[in-house]
Amino acid sequence: MVTPLVVHTVDYHTAGEPFRIVVGGVPPTQGATVLDRRSWAQQHLNHIRAFLVSEPRGHADMYGCFVTPPDDDGAVLGALFFHKDGFSTACGHGTIALARWAIDTGQVTPTGDVTRFCIDVPSGRLSVEVSTVGGVVGEIRFTNVASWVSALDVPVVFHGETVTADISYGGAFYASVADGPIVAARLDHFIVRARAIKVVLAQHPAVVHPEDGRLSGLYGVIFHETLASSVGARPEGVGRPGEHRSAAAERSPSVTAESRPEGVGRPGEHRSAAAEHSPNVTVGARPEGVGRPGEH
Repeated sequence: MVTPLVVHTVDYHTAGEPFRIVVGGVPPTQGATVLDRRSWAQQHLNHIRAFLVSEPRGHADMYGCFVTPPDDDGAVLGALFFHKDGFSTACGHGTIALARWAIDTGQVTPTGDVTRFCIDVPSGRLSVEVSTVGGVVGEIRFTNVASWVSALDVPVVFHGETVTADISYGGAFYASVADGPIVAARLDHFIVRARAIKVVLAQHPAVVHPEDGRLSGLYGVIFHETLASSVGARPEGVGRPGEHRSAAAERSPSVTAESRPEGVGRPGEHRSAAAEHSPNVTVGARPEGVGRPGEH
């Protein structure tokens, strides 16, 4: 007799990007840290991940997390992020959704107009700020792990052409490539190119994490263009278009991608990055300080 699999979830979205939070029906994760628990989940929860993100319950762009205990008492909870092809080390839009869920469900009790707490994720500890007005959740912010430029102007040869990519880290490694105009009608174009770029850069030394190999690897490709009115990228091109996730594309600005130094041009040059999104949503990032890998 086949035992039915029943998993309890709550679905959120951040500016249109889906996030499925698992709240019951799975065994407790094992490990001393959230990063250790990710390694355990890759071996023991992968079938549940696939169950939750594949058709008919999910789709190519589906994202979610298993809620875990934090690394220690300095955080209120931990999260193991997953998508259609596996488990990621970071997820900005998921962090925002998870912070809202923590307030909504009473995991965290609001304290005044701004409630501050921490969430542990595979890439490290994130400080979160949730604003409330009259008991209603408003703006949500978080401070990402240390981000840095890993390599600039890396030549990438594919499909008979050469482009240059800037590789940087913001909880995951991204390759940024200039390619415009960035409009939804060119989505298939970006998907094909991103897949090819990711294959070429998969073994590049710039995507090796200096402290823990489990954080290594190129997570996504971001295509960007500079707008006349602002510094940053338009939403259709910000995120993970075409990474090996069955033509997955970000539906809103990737917060983790914005947190990497897209807004830090050359070493020592700091500026904020912003991404426009409709309707009436702006997701952005700004540097909180200057440090080195491993400093938070």
